[in-house]
Amino acid sequence: MTENPVQKLYNTYPFPPDPILNEPPPGYNWRWNWITAYNFCTGRKPATDKIRILDAGCGTGVSTEYLIHLNQNAEIVAIDLSENALAIAQKRAETSGVAAKHQAPITFQQMQLENAAHLSGEFDLINSVGVLHHLPDPHKGIKALADKLANGGVMHIFVYAELGRWGIQLMQEAIATLQGEQKGDYRDGVQVGRQIFANLPQDNPLVKYEKTRWSLENHRDECFADMYVHPVETDYNIKTLFELIEASGLEFVGFSNPKYWDINRLIGKCPDLIERTKNLSEREIYRLIELLDPTLSHYEFFLAKPPLVKYNWSDDNQLSNAKPEINPCLNGFPEATIFDQEYQIVRLTPEQIEFMQACNGVNTVSNILEKMTFNLDEVRQLIRENLIILTP
Repeated sequence: MTENPVQKLYNTYPFPPDPILNEPPPGYNWRWNWITAYNFCTGRKPATDKIRILDAGCGTGVSTEYLIHLNQNAEIVAIDLSENALAIAQKRAETSGVAAKHQAPITFQQMQLENAAHLSGEFDLINSVGVLHHLPDPHKGIKALADKLANGGVMHIFVYAELGRWGIQLMQEAIATLQGEQKGDYRDGVQVGRQIFANLPQDNPLVKYEKTRWSLENHRDECFADMYVHPVETDYNIKTLFELIEASGLEFVGFSNPKYWDINRLIGKCPDLIERTKNLSEREIYRLIELLDPTLSHYEFFLAKPPLVKYNWSDDNQLSNAKPEINPCLNGFPEATIFDQEYQIVRLTPEQIEFMQACNGVNTVSNILEKMTFNLDEVRQLIRENLIILTP
């Protein structure tokens, strides 16, 4: 494989630079857990956890390690164009011990994402975080991934948003301008960028933007280079984002950070303004939200290949016959104060704890409710808060 500019960057500065541990990764990211990701997309537990997962653009393997750790029975395939990053990814999984404990095959392969067609078979879950926006042709890339997604499978995507990255865009151009013919020398680019930040007035908007948003991670040159001297980058807005999604031919399931996309958090105190939003399309509301709160630096969302049956549990009989179990991405249960799948604090009532303790995937909702003072609407509240997951 001839080294292209993006490959050269990540061979010079393998990313992300997270340390390799001799123990499993801490915490969890529910988007990398097949059960919770599928539940987000469909409202139910998947029929099986013996699936195939593709980590498309795995870098140094932080996401791959979590995918291995959180999906014990899934076959994992991780690809990346940087041989240096890929070597770290493989070492990370081996050193932490997650690979040795895994119950299914794990494969690391050097490959450009656009060439995913060369991979055998299809995948039930495809994860591609921070990759598509670094391709020369993101539309070609997302089509390549869509072609490898199994029917009824889901894809988790993360791409940059332009409004929240205005300072990055300006600094990228400033560094490139000062580098001149040395553009493409990434170590020189990092040096130039650090000199700029060190010498700009402290009240300069770019300095303040860097300090408030990115400085904690950018003390590492790998992070600084990925942010400020990347040779290929496409930043999106709602219009161009959905053009990318439409190019995939897949169904947009939803943003995986839905609280940001709630218009009520911004103008909900003004009934007149909320009334005016009723005349807007879903995408117009999304655009309004990012205009009114332009802090968003990336979009994260799920796509699906039909058929994907969805459950909302509004039917009492359907809910009564469902079998609930605890969301696997909770921390602290059965204590009264726990962390939910977003790692946000949730305080449970004694009745909620009692119900959840009976959620073993065998008892039906009606079986559990026979023995306690709890009702279907209270069960639905646990569903909305992603505290329990149901099997129809």
